[in-house]
Amino acid sequence: MQPPPQSQGAMATGAATLTVPCSMGRRPKRSSQRRGSGSASLSVRASSDANTVTLLDYGAGNVRSVRNAIRHLGFGIRDVRSPEDILAADRLVFPGVGAFGSAMDVLNSTGMADALREYIQRDRPFLGICLGLQLLFDSSEENGPVSGLGVIPGVVRRFDSSKGLIVPHIGWNALEITKDAQLLQGADGHHVYFVHSYHALPSDANRDWISSICNYGDSFISSISMGNIQAVQFHPEKSGDTGLSILKNFLSANSSGVKAPARRKASKLAKRVIACLDVRSNDNGDLVVTKGDQYDVRDHTSSKEVRNLGKPVDLASEYYIDGADEVSFLNITGFRDFPLGDLPMLEVLHCASEKVFVPLTVGGGIRDFTDANGRYYSSLEVASEYFRSGADKISIGSDAVYAAEAFLQTGVKTGKSSLEQISRVYGNQAVVVSIDPRRVYVNSPEDVPFKTVKVSSKGPSGEEYAWYQCTVSGGRDSRPIGAYELAKAVEELGAGEILLNCIDCDGQGCGFDIDLVKMVSDAVTIPVIASSGAGAVEHFSEVFAKTNASAALAAGIFHRKEVPILAVKEHLVDAGVEVRV
Repeated sequence: MQPPPQSQGAMATGAATLTVPCSMGRRPKRSSQRRGSGSASLSVRASSDANTVTLLDYGAGNVRSVRNAIRHLGFGIRDVRSPEDILAADRLVFPGVGAFGSAMDVLNSTGMADALREYIQRDRPFLGICLGLQLLFDSSEENGPVSGLGVIPGVVRRFDSSKGLIVPHIGWNALEITKDAQLLQGADGHHVYFVHSYHALPSDANRDWISSICNYGDSFISSISMGNIQAVQFHPEKSGDTGLSILKNFLSANSSGVKAPARRKASKLAKRVIACLDVRSNDNGDLVVTKGDQYDVRDHTSSKEVRNLGKPVDLASEYYIDGADEVSFLNITGFRDFPLGDLPMLEVLHCASEKVFVPLTVGGGIRDFTDANGRYYSSLEVASEYFRSGADKISIGSDAVYAAEAFLQTGVKTGKSSLEQISRVYGNQAVVVSIDPRRVYVNSPEDVPFKTVKVSSKGPSGEEYAWYQCTVSGGRDSRPIGAYELAKAVEELGAGEILLNCIDCDGQGCGFDIDLVKMVSDAVTIPVIASSGAGAVEHFSEVFAKTNASAALAAGIFHRKEVPILAVKEHLVDAGVEVRV
């Protein structure tokens, strides 16, 4: 497995280079010298600034979010450029993302693995995040076995989905704190954000390291603490105020860790409420948030203008403050344009990630592309630019449909589709597939070769069954594949989550298509996000009560202030649904 593209300021494309705005920063250079293990010593130089933290960014995924959170808390950042920088650090943050094997390849080839072992052995202040925790263990089964840093006894294993457990573990879950650790002060009773498919289990050999556990099928290690060595499986930079408090506890030696008591004590994985922003240019060239009526975003007036419901960054910030568990940006003209030519959309991600400390998803036009000058960009490069710009997850639409059709026809995984490439490098938890189906009524399941459901409301001619035909290009073109078949195929190809829309329900405010959501969420073992049709708080409790959806997404009712996010959360609490409040 190859590590992801390394450059942050520019994207390598063979002989061609696409320059990205300077606000994105520069990826630190790495030493190519291989270091030996054992007694080899590395020189150390003093690090003086008490308000500066050293960040180990080895070039995978969205580390911008960690940078933004650290800066938000008033600290500067010094990037690791060599193993010596690790040993010189006063405080080291290691936000590991991507695949275990790819990360260890980079750490070993640059000499940073030995430097990390030595730094930790000296009991210097260290905070590992997500993969930064997993790499501390002996080994991982992910594409392995692969040896880790060997600091903590244990093997990192995949969650077992064979008994109905949804994998990846995505969302806001509760911590059971088992040790009095400064890092977790103020976190008791609050949800924190997890997104991972692999986990480390408690054992007699590692129990002295464990500071908290989390339950998801089984109890797994959610944080460790030993002296000055801390690491967490969750993402504090994406865990809202609770996560920022945890980061502050590490960065500020004198931090009190004080946080308001949870209004409702977290006890298990919460259902998520997601705010979606459909983004496109209006007729004046301004980037705006809009909303469609069955995917038509123009006003039904003589002007036929694109509906303008606000500015993307302002609305995203507002929804974060209001309690949205995630924010999703959908570039709804990305299917026809070259997405990396849309620098304003990249800048939206830059700015939003500086203000929004919950997960950000972006979709639209993620595919292989050759621009007007004949320069070829792979889908992996396109996704990488989105990640570096602040996205935590990317959403693939039309390209996933074509990949699924090819897979179902041949039964062969080529490894060349955008879905396969991106999930292989960044992990399937970073890849959402957006499905845009339209209901097609039939008299009998035998009428079509696709999975049908007995519908709750009969069709226009009294039909009792329907199948859901998938579309591409923003709902404009229909394809010979059903939503059920597409969902099963993309799960096999590496999708980590499904965003399930319904063209018939879009903008109608009559509720989610329960028949569709139940059919798909029962068919796959990855999380399903219900989308399209929400018009009242009761629609959210209904979809969670009647289906296995992990999250529910809405757009227009939030943009038009018809239903506040807080009202949705309070209704779900009253309905007995676990949510982050």
